[in-house]
Amino acid sequence: MTNASPYPVYPTAHPAAPLPDPTPHPYHRLDRTTGRHRWWRPLVGTVLLALAYFVVLLVLLAVSYGLGTALGAPELPDGGADLGPLGNTAMDLVSLAIALPLVLLATLWPARRAAGTVTSVTGRLRIGWLGWSLLAGLPPILLLTVIAFFLPGGSDESDTWVGWHSFLTALAVLAALVPLQAAAEEYVFRGWLLQAVGGFVRSPWLAVIPQAVLFAAAHGWGTRWGFLGLLVNGLVMGLLTIRTGGLEAAIVLHVLNNLLAFGVSAAVVGGLSSDETAADAPWPLALTAMATDLLYAALVLWLARRREPQRLSAPSTPPTPYGHPARTA
Repeated sequence: MTNASPYPVYPTAHPAAPLPDPTPHPYHRLDRTTGRHRWWRPLVGTVLLALAYFVVLLVLLAVSYGLGTALGAPELPDGGADLGPLGNTAMDLVSLAIALPLVLLATLWPARRAAGTVTSVTGRLRIGWLGWSLLAGLPPILLLTVIAFFLPGGSDESDTWVGWHSFLTALAVLAALVPLQAAAEEYVFRGWLLQAVGGFVRSPWLAVIPQAVLFAAAHGWGTRWGFLGLLVNGLVMGLLTIRTGGLEAAIVLHVLNNLLAFGVSAAVVGGLSSDETAADAPWPLALTAMATDLLYAALVLWLARRREPQRLSAPSTPPTPYGHPARTA
């Protein structure tokens, strides 16, 4: 006599990979959604990201030096090739833009999650919300332009107009490269670093503060007001990223600010040769920039209440146990 059952016996399923967290998470906690978070992943990823950036930067500098030598360009005091004000500015922008694909690779490994999750909680760039953020950014940037025009000058740059041909040529190069450079900085600071810290802490403030300090420090120490302005900018963009669920609003503000700054420099003779950054801003300009950042944040939050962009990750559905298909009505 046998005890064979007329029904097939299915083996118990043991998942080969960690189960994703079904709980919706805000942007800074997205590293927790996959179930693969380990304390060492953000640390190893940050170190590998820095090393990879250093290696790629050396390759880029070698290429630019070879190009400059082939063109007969003179050498800069630091040993690089002098490609002229616009060429040197373009190389500076490219040297920052190369960080963007490296962040995406670091998100794939060692973070072990989809590269798009560093962009937004939806896993992609939300073009519609990017457009609304751009509309919100136009009034503050126009206000900053008008006020800055009447502020007393604080640099040694000349006020001599470069001419339409030189200005439009520079503007075309800046329009192509500044968005990539600004986006790369956002992916590093408001993207990778914000989510790396957010993997350990729940508080948005605790996740936002470290990247804001590092963002301000990365621009160098100029004036205390310039540093404070960059710190406020980093805090505002970090909080907007969490509140709106993605980098779109921060990218828009960064691109507009940089296009304005580089555009003004490109308009005057010797402007692009200046080594001044936002860290060197005098107190009137720094206070104005902080006010416009806060105005932009208010407009974006006002739009967010009406447009309601997704700010939490979509809840994941646990996998169906092996051999027990879900019943349908």
